[in-house]
Amino acid sequence: MRIAVAEIAQETDSFSPLVTDLSDFETYGLFYGEELIERMRGVGPIGGMLEVVAEQSEQVELVPIVRGWASAGGTISAETIDFLVRRLVDGLREALPLDAIFLSLHGAASSELDDDVEGYVLEAVREVVGNDVPIVCPLDHHANVTQRMMRHADVLVAHETQPHDPPATGRKAARIMFEVLRGAIRPTMRWCKIPMITPQDQFLTSHGPMKEWFNLARAMERREHVLDVSPCPMQPWLDVAEGGWSVIVHTDNDDALAQSLADEMAAKAWELREQFWKSERVAPALAVRKAMEADSGLIVLSDTGDSVYGGAPGDNTVVLRELLNQPSADIALVPVIDPEALRLAMDAGVGSTITVDLGGKVDSLFSQPVRVTARVAATSSGVTVNLADRGICDLRRTAFLEVGNVKIVVLDHRSFAINHPVLYMHLGLDVSAAKMVVLKTASNFQFFGKWCKAVIRVDSPGMTQSDLTAFDWQHLPRPIYPLDALESWR
Repeated sequence: MRIAVAEIAQETDSFSPLVTDLSDFETYGLFYGEELIERMRGVGPIGGMLEVVAEQSEQVELVPIVRGWASAGGTISAETIDFLVRRLVDGLREALPLDAIFLSLHGAASSELDDDVEGYVLEAVREVVGNDVPIVCPLDHHANVTQRMMRHADVLVAHETQPHDPPATGRKAARIMFEVLRGAIRPTMRWCKIPMITPQDQFLTSHGPMKEWFNLARAMERREHVLDVSPCPMQPWLDVAEGGWSVIVHTDNDDALAQSLADEMAAKAWELREQFWKSERVAPALAVRKAMEADSGLIVLSDTGDSVYGGAPGDNTVVLRELLNQPSADIALVPVIDPEALRLAMDAGVGSTITVDLGGKVDSLFSQPVRVTARVAATSSGVTVNLADRGICDLRRTAFLEVGNVKIVVLDHRSFAINHPVLYMHLGLDVSAAKMVVLKTASNFQFFGKWCKAVIRVDSPGMTQSDLTAFDWQHLPRPIYPLDALESWR
């Protein structure tokens, strides 16, 4: 078996002023050829696929092409997506003949060249390999599934949980792929598009309506001939022509069953639609006060409007301003992305005192800079860490600023480590001594799990805020719930 392996993945926030370019992919690892295999063991969907390859009794020859993964951000530049797709296409042409393509995608990427990046990539791959070579794609379950994706892929398998387990998705997709190559199954893929969007508040699959919907998918997979059921609640800041929720069903050569289950899943999502809009968000001032009043343990303040993992700039100051306005004897840890402030801190040096306008420079629509007088307590000129299934992460330069008990770590780029304890620990901070930590995410709290006693979702305005009516939607198909009145998902 000769299988090409590649990944082109990014999650786009259409409302972010950022532009994603090649440097964003390079930050998280832009690998070619054999380096892809060596660097991706245990990492992401490709890492999961490599585990399944090791289980096979047949000889498997992997042909690694390109791996480009960027953190969530703004629209991908035309030059960047053109470069990545050309590297992929040229590599595939050189690799022919092939028995299959394992192509890891996100599903919610948009570019200046084409707003349906995954459909664009799959179409380009299909033109090279023809119709007889199966293309198997693991996806993030926040994917926006399109007609072009369905037309050119043979298998589209999405994450089963939020927080995500990317290696598990890779294992699932790879096992289906090998069954296809052995002729043991003939996958039939059907889908439904659901005309709705919802905020991020109910995206965790551990409870609430999302758990109920995803549990139904897992129950369906226990039925005979069902290979996979992938619910895809699209991430809510993607303003594209085919935007909206979806569900994909794979069966073993049973069209009617696949479509029936897809319809049932779509109807269930529609039945739960109002529950997906329920929120436990708290206004910033009240959120900080509640955190300060909590009895003990680390309280996570989820800065939902400035979720770096959702594509926001990471320099929103709404929560920071409230922490400064409500002085406390307890320690609060806060990250801010601000290259200008970082440069001033690095130039001043450890032990010095600086006055700086912090944050609010990129996200100037929903927040403004906060003027602080701070002591430069520590700096770092670059630490590279291995963040488990996220792979190698270069923190680059960081500075630790003290404003009383508010401990601010300033970064110069949108590192995945912004929501990871290593951000503080590498500068000598003791996470266990803190009462509060601001996380620039709405759902990925797991890295602070050993200390966390409670999570408060802050209703902060920003590029990833939950109030979706605050955005100027230009391309989303209409009518769509809840922006328009709809009686049926059909």
